[in-house]
Amino acid sequence: MSAPPAQVPAPVSAPPVFSAPPAQVPASAAQPVSAPPVQVSAPPATATPADSEPRTPSLTLVSAPPAPATPAEGEPQPAAPAQVSAPPAPVSAPPAPAAAPEDEPREVRPVDPEQALAAIRWRLHPEKLREEAPDPEALREVRDGLTTKLNSTLDNRNRARLLSLRSVAARILGDLDDAVADARLALTYAEATGELRRTALARARLAEVLRWRGEYAEADRLFAEANSPELPDRLRSALHEHAGRSCYDQGRLTEACLHFERALDLRKGEDAELSERTAVALDAVAARAAAGGFGPKPRTREAILGEERQPVPTFDEEQQLWGYADAEGELVIDHRYAEAQPFREGMAWVRRPEAARWALIDTTGAALIEANNGYRGVGSFSEGLAWVSMDGKGRWMAVDPTNIVRIPPGYEDVRPFRGGLAAVRQAGGWGAVDRTGQVVVPTRYHGLITALADGRYVDGFTEDGLAVVEVAGRRGVVDRTGLVLVEPAYPAVVVHPVAFLVRDESGRWGALDRRGEPLIGLAHPSRAAVVAEIDNLLADTSPVL
Repeated sequence: MSAPPAQVPAPVSAPPVFSAPPAQVPASAAQPVSAPPVQVSAPPATATPADSEPRTPSLTLVSAPPAPATPAEGEPQPAAPAQVSAPPAPVSAPPAPAAAPEDEPREVRPVDPEQALAAIRWRLHPEKLREEAPDPEALREVRDGLTTKLNSTLDNRNRARLLSLRSVAARILGDLDDAVADARLALTYAEATGELRRTALARARLAEVLRWRGEYAEADRLFAEANSPELPDRLRSALHEHAGRSCYDQGRLTEACLHFERALDLRKGEDAELSERTAVALDAVAARAAAGGFGPKPRTREAILGEERQPVPTFDEEQQLWGYADAEGELVIDHRYAEAQPFREGMAWVRRPEAARWALIDTTGAALIEANNGYRGVGSFSEGLAWVSMDGKGRWMAVDPTNIVRIPPGYEDVRPFRGGLAAVRQAGGWGAVDRTGQVVVPTRYHGLITALADGRYVDGFTEDGLAVVEVAGRRGVVDRTGLVLVEPAYPAVVVHPVAFLVRDESGRWGALDRRGEPLIGLAHPSRAAVVAEIDNLLADTSPVL
């Protein structure tokens, strides 16, 4: 097996253990296991657009042709082929009918309501920082059109999208009770799909309704939960912008400015409309700050999510022992351990100087698993399970905090659970198991380390349930069900938020879409050039929040 790239983190089977002054260890956020599909009684579904965030075409209402299907939400769309000119009409063609009188109404065909909603250019109130509809009556027609589409849609993906878009229209029309009801139901459907982008959009649209209702604690939490680094920068920028407006409403002006700054950084100055809206927002911040100051200091992500800050390892030089301190540096667990791991999910593995095995403690220092029942090899808890080994060399198994074995021993190497799955190695091959121990990806791959477009690597699966697998130096992609999306045929594969970046033997880069179909040819000299090309394909797609 070829050696992993230099950026790959240390195997989780050997988690951070403090036997020297601690390095800062970031906390990990577990991804909840996707809910089962929601069963909804509705009329038989008709053909619906691909799950999508609408593009922004020009809006034509008079004698317009039927609207095309909405493109996939946040997915790049290959350029359409050039249109072949029609042959000239025969000279003997009958004359065109006489034009209708000026006062005779012409046929009006409604455009697709999703495209109509995407085409609206909202006015931003300079003090409230809320969108205002330039034509409320037209927006009501859009909402009615979304309702019509919903009445003929059954699947979770499309109902999540249509409900959350209808909540946007209802919110801006001032019907906040209807908007929050639609947005909550949309989130239920979105979570049932298990798809990261769809769930993020549904959370953000619900958060914005709650912000308008003044329910800021839940709104801020939803914005924070939605904003994953695995999302496209365009969507992350919109999430920061709207989170900043929520902070503005609360008088958290310094925190609001940090969000606005982050939104601009993610778009790298390439979004003129975002720059204009940010200028309006900053003028509003300046006026409010002049009257009452910038408000409280910015909160941490943990504080916004309502997570308790866990003790961190601290080393006593004189005793040469480890303990734990709180966020203010106050000692909360005495220096008494030869080795100590960071707290994860309110638990940490520790080893006393006189013991050869690890014990598990809670944040008060009380033992959950005693050392005499403990293990020589331990991994941090993730999604309620930890991998442990009796001898520290193999036969890894998964236990819960009460020391009940949930997955029997038998694995040579393991990685922590992420999104309900964990990468495991057995008989020399890597695969994946779920939290019940069921093998979902056969252990036949030489490697299972996933490179992300932002330069990070994850052991196993992304939040979207995708993993890069390797066979004899060739890489491909599988999803959380074990389905092979990209056959292992490329020297390098990188998971981009909306595509797969691939490289051939000559070093040329291209891209496949999320179905594994060709998107951009293998003709670019660098990964960055392919990312720029994908951004061009996404240029007319902006999330409606």
